[in-house]
Amino acid sequence: MSQAKFFDLARPSRQHLLGYILLAPAVLLVGLIIVYPLIVSVDLSFQEVKLARIGADRKPFSTANYEKLFASAEFWLSCWVTIKLVVVVTIGSLLMGMSTALLVNNRFRGLTAARLVMALPWAVPEIIAVVVFAWIFDSTFGLMSWFLVTLGFADGMVAWVSTPGAAFWALALTMIWKGFPFVSIMTLAGLQSIPTDLYAAAKVDGAGALQRFRWITLPLLMPVLGVILVLVILWVFRDFSIIKTLTEGGPLKSTQTLSIMTYDQAFGFFNFGYASAIGVVTLVVCVVVSLLMLGRNSKAMY
Repeated sequence: MSQAKFFDLARPSRQHLLGYILLAPAVLLVGLIIVYPLIVSVDLSFQEVKLARIGADRKPFSTANYEKLFASAEFWLSCWVTIKLVVVVTIGSLLMGMSTALLVNNRFRGLTAARLVMALPWAVPEIIAVVVFAWIFDSTFGLMSWFLVTLGFADGMVAWVSTPGAAFWALALTMIWKGFPFVSIMTLAGLQSIPTDLYAAAKVDGAGALQRFRWITLPLLMPVLGVILVLVILWVFRDFSIIKTLTEGGPLKSTQTLSIMTYDQAFGFFNFGYASAIGVVTLVVCVVVSLLMLGRNSKAMY
């Protein structure tokens, strides 16, 4: 492009064309990194491919992977485990995150240290956090079992990661500990954007702490909480490292989520077509949930 043509595009009437030209490299890069692999995955899900190879002939189009998937008891069990984990971790993270955010939103001695401690779990890498919790939930000398025995809630050491019910709750507690600081930070940012004049006026009118929270804090936080809810749900849906490191989807598939099932089918049994079908279904569910949550959040704002 000549210099004259470039300056011609810089005219106010043609600035939108210049914007498209400047954004084109970024759009192409995003398409190469995200869109193209997504298209390949969708195409692969309609093929019975055991081991994907670059340049290999395309297999015939087939819906066998989806038919097998929706008829599989293992798939529906993974869906149930995923839904349970999403509900428990989301509620736990929201309750702990909002509580700590409301706490550190007040002024007191040691506020800076309290905020640093609040954000610390989010800064710890997931693998390190899981290793620490693996020691805490150890069935021989774990701190959690010792704590329950000391308080009289258990008669002996609990086999956390080798018992289906206990393994699920051990995993949920680990994910809540890792995820609640994100909720705290986002909620704290939302709390600090609320004008203090509203609280002062409410105090003059005789509103108590619960009334101020119900009629001022909560309504003004709803847009922030809606975004937080979507992000936490998507994080739990896609999380892999915590589950794989702590329980590997066991015992008896009691902690096998859709992401773990996808990994096992792809790299454990080399059913890449079947694994792609699981991934596509997971993606569709995440998109639908996100649209529903964001849609409800937009209506709440207006």
